[in-house]
Amino acid sequence: MVMNSADVGARRRLIVMQRLRERRRRLGLTQKQVVSRLGRLGVLTTNKALSSLEHGAGLDVAKLPELAHALECTVTYLLGMTSDPRSWAPDTTPASQQQGPRDQSAAAANRPRVPGAVPAGVRPDWARRPDLARRSAAPGLVNAHPPTRNPPPSA
Repeated sequence: MVMNSADVGARRRLIVMQRLRERRRRLGLTQKQVVSRLGRLGVLTTNKALSSLEHGAGLDVAKLPELAHALECTVTYLLGMTSDPRSWAPDTTPASQQQGPRDQSAAAANRPRVPGAVPAGVRPDWARRPDLARRSAAPGLVNAHPPTRNPPPSA
């Protein structure tokens, strides 16, 4: 499968954000501790900025060496070119090509659920308005059994 440069760039950003979060957690570090380590290296950042990086926003490649140092790994590892956090030499088959979509789906299935997150396949407006979801799922049964806040006591 041949990927265009936009696909490769998006895939690498995804790998970097996953590796940042996984490595921090594997070391048992909080975001605040990583920010403190970065500060000692001369990189001024915030917990919010680090969280954004871990969620794929605002990736600055100029900070990758310091991020790698703070997370006790190599830039090669953060870029997904090796599966060993200590190795500078890329694997013969880059880790970015080893993970297939199934691997990511399995990782997503094992990830803890985020309160308020909208499950795949559910439109965001349905998540905010359950009545829309019921109406779409069963048009003839809308309000057939409206939810009650205080059910009657059982006899």
